[in-house]
Amino acid sequence: MQLSDFDYDLPPELIAQTPAEPRDSSRLMVLNRATQTIETHRLFRDIIELINPGDVLVINTTRVIPARLPAFKQDTGGASEVLLLRQLTPTRWQALVKGRNIKVGSVLTFPNTTITATIAEELDGAERVVEFSEPPGDSLTQIGEMPLPPYIRERAADPERYQTVYSRQQGSAAAPTAGLHFTPDLLIALRDKGVQFANVTLHIGLDTFQPVKVDDITQHKIHSERAELTTQDAEIINRAKLAGGRIIAVGTTSARTLETAALVSAGGDPMNPNQPLDLCPWRPVAAFHADTRLYIYPGYTWRAVDAMITNFHLPKSTLLMMISSLAGREFVLAAYERAKQEKFRFFSFGDSMFIT
Repeated sequence: MQLSDFDYDLPPELIAQTPAEPRDSSRLMVLNRATQTIETHRLFRDIIELINPGDVLVINTTRVIPARLPAFKQDTGGASEVLLLRQLTPTRWQALVKGRNIKVGSVLTFPNTTITATIAEELDGAERVVEFSEPPGDSLTQIGEMPLPPYIRERAADPERYQTVYSRQQGSAAAPTAGLHFTPDLLIALRDKGVQFANVTLHIGLDTFQPVKVDDITQHKIHSERAELTTQDAEIINRAKLAGGRIIAVGTTSARTLETAALVSAGGDPMNPNQPLDLCPWRPVAAFHADTRLYIYPGYTWRAVDAMITNFHLPKSTLLMMISSLAGREFVLAAYERAKQEKFRFFSFGDSMFIT
């Protein structure tokens, strides 16, 4: 398939600049794959009517760190910026680095701290490996900013609005935005209804910030991300799946982790996932803690995910390709056109979609 197959026009005024208040008052579009119908009249809090007792909501508990660090070159004073993507060791990080002539050996300084960072490796484009003079963890809240997407023009008044209410595992460069719609009260109401919960952790990294640059989408190089599903959560999912409950991924990151866990269960390699494998009928997913390069686009065989809660994604993005794989490209693009006509809000702070 071609990259142009996943393009669409979006009026700029439909890009949400602020989140809905309260969180669960955002609008909800429901896509029913079986009937090929689209509902547009619901609010997100109506999700409680659409999820059944025995279903499992799978949530990504990653927490966004203040990963955007203003910086200066030590030798010239030139402005720079470090966007932390992935921790490699306590002092070593994979990052995107802005600035002129940022090469191996360049030393960066940061306001309000004595910590420095030395460029240890040059990777693709602006990607670098940086070595800090000391672990930056405790200082990130002093020197770092929340890395909001570039289409959001104003800094968040409350940084917690770019965190899910269930976030706890520090390490992400972006929020799993499908989960931003949940409130504590809604989660409790779902639990009281008999809905089960399982946790995954996937720290969102470089692909969130990297556009697809090839016309043939099968040639896109997807970057690896660290993901985890514990034994306890895998058991919750497997028991529910065998009992007939639906596995509902909250967001594309949860979906990617679940499908990686199904790959692992079938004996596959998460770093080399493009091999045909049969689903294990008695153990649909397996616990794992590893890097994954699973790239989901139309033609993919879904093994674990039955339904998905997701936001409206950027044109030509791997996330749009993933939901097109689940629901069908033409159906998804028709839904996006309907969303535009009815003034849904798009992207990270925008409205939600339930693919069932």
